[in-house]
Amino acid sequence: MAKTTNTPSRPTHRVYAVKKIGDDKSRWTDIGAAWPHRDGKGYSLKLDFISLNGAELVIRAPMDREGGAS
Repeated sequence: MAKTTNTPSRPTHRVYAVKKIGDDKSRWTDIGAAWPHRDGKGYSLKLDFISLNGAELVIRAPMDREGGAS
């Protein structure tokens, strides 16, 4: 099957595995990147790590160096 959706060259979002480690704490592990499809109807993902062990996948806009969304 030919790839029909082009994506930007730089990722617009990061992909995290989020695992609860206590009642009010979670561990966020950066596991990849996401790019929106040009038609706006989906994302392409590149995962560097896949062993989730019950963690949720979360896709977020990347944070700037000051800790806020860029």
